[in-house]
Amino acid sequence: MNSETALIAAAKCGSVAAFTELVASHRVRLLRFLVTRTSSYADAEDALQDTLINAFRYLRSYDAKWRFSTWLYRIAINNAASMRVQDTEQIGELCDEESGPLEQCIAVSERENLWISAKRVLNDEVYTAMWLRYAEDMSVTDIAAALGRSVSWTKVNLLRARQQLDAAMGGSKKKAQASEAYG
Repeated sequence: MNSETALIAAAKCGSVAAFTELVASHRVRLLRFLVTRTSSYADAEDALQDTLINAFRYLRSYDAKWRFSTWLYRIAINNAASMRVQDTEQIGELCDEESGPLEQCIAVSERENLWISAKRVLNDEVYTAMWLRYAEDMSVTDIAAALGRSVSWTKVNLLRARQQLDAAMGGSKKKAQASEAYG
């Protein structure tokens, strides 16, 4: 029996210390994931707290046939979805006339960020699949389980997402080259 399995068993018996140790290695990654799924860092922290509370509350329902991290991400996805504000269109409008140079620099940097671009181009579920695959290095099987989708759906949508991002990035690169050529 590995240490995660032992910690899960102890936590299921009510050990707060075991649960704390069990989720300690997942906290930073979960928070990073939730920051991309919510409208602010504070919302991400709230979603993380709700995720951990729900995980502790429903730990008895955890099925060992899935990885523990997959189960945690499923809870996090549900929590982020329940508190998410539909503001993805406003991400590109980070910079306004009243902001100072630092805010404008940050806004430009964020617009250039691949994940910000992906959030604009992809729907929420496909964006989540991309994040879990490439930022969290989860397997396609675990992603499918976390999203409640089939492995085939996951593979197809990861491929389509890569193609969409390539087209979106290639399109902006071609526009930049054309504007340089015409001065």
